[in-house]
Amino acid sequence: MKNAGIASDDNVATRLFRLSIGICFFGGFLTSLVSLLVPRLKLLFNLDYAQSLLVQLAFHSSYLLFAIPIAAFIVRAGYMRSIATGLVVMVLGCLGFVQAHALLSFVLVLLALLLLSVGITFLQIAANAVVTVVGPASSAASRLTLLQGFNSLGTVAGPLLCAQFLLPRSDGSFAVGGAGSVVLPFMFSAVGLLILAGAFAFNRNMLSRTRTTAPSYRNVLSGDRKLQFGIVAMFAYVGAEVTIGALLTNYLMLKQSIGAEPVAAGRMVALYWGGAMVGRFAGAFLLRRVSSATMLLSVSVGATALTCVGALFDGPLAAAALLAVGLCNAVIYPTVYAIALPEKAQAAPIASMFLCMAVVGGAIIPYLTGLLADRIGLGLSLLLPAACYFGIALFARFAVRATR
Repeated sequence: MKNAGIASDDNVATRLFRLSIGICFFGGFLTSLVSLLVPRLKLLFNLDYAQSLLVQLAFHSSYLLFAIPIAAFIVRAGYMRSIATGLVVMVLGCLGFVQAHALLSFVLVLLALLLLSVGITFLQIAANAVVTVVGPASSAASRLTLLQGFNSLGTVAGPLLCAQFLLPRSDGSFAVGGAGSVVLPFMFSAVGLLILAGAFAFNRNMLSRTRTTAPSYRNVLSGDRKLQFGIVAMFAYVGAEVTIGALLTNYLMLKQSIGAEPVAAGRMVALYWGGAMVGRFAGAFLLRRVSSATMLLSVSVGATALTCVGALFDGPLAAAALLAVGLCNAVIYPTVYAIALPEKAQAAPIASMFLCMAVVGGAIIPYLTGLLADRIGLGLSLLLPAACYFGIALFARFAVRATR
């Protein structure tokens, strides 16, 4: 599948892929920092689980609120300019968080995270679509999976490098620099994102474009059952992944789990994201030999089983099972995306918009899980993300049948 009107020779595809590595790394890095903010803000503002998970609600709601105008902007301005714009918005979000935290305002923190998420929404729609359509369709899932491996590298680096800045010791004190040290990772990210925005702005004319009329939203969505089911599967996946990532620190701190101290638990979350990183690099290789649908079916069934173990059992075995879900997560996002995206390249920005809007699952599922956790306990509440993984398995089964 080549995108009509977009230069797609091997040299351009290679340069685009290399630039996109930085996008994926910082996207993963910041996403993991936001997950670490859940236990921090829970302690700082004395919140219950549902209130603390408003962090994820704010961070992921932009995918629903702003996806349509952002997709329209991308169609008009092109992929490269849109990515540069998104990176600048992310810089503003990071700086806004620094100011909001200095004022100790939970509302302003939520607004800053929403702004950060608006920038990421630009990248989710534009970068994923352009990497998928610039190059052969046969290797689209493999390319996107490899690129997502660098996203996972960022999610591993976040907890390992920054847990000591964001999370307190068991006595409530901070290991590095006092409570204000939380802003350091966000300042570092702002500088890196600004440099990356300059690189994309410099290469803004790398993709030659011809003006084409994008199909209507209704024409892209109507009658395309694969895209429709893919949107539901994406909603379920992001909701489940974000829920586990956000609650894993608190889960590992529970006495019936392993009773880890906050910083140690936060660093152990890197194993969850690390499993996704290893799985994505391995998955990029395997997806050249195994169909996307078959791979998706296998890992979604595995994720369902492992999450159920974490929800229904106690002790190190349950903790290890929940951490291992990250390995299953590795290929779910890119395979759902590649399977659901229509073959017509002109429809890619609109279809990508719908898939990106489904990321709002990362706002809704964690909040619902938090409500359950306050009522039935953190462990049993994880049956909700387990049900999400089961739904993805149903989509994978549909895709397997469709390819026969």
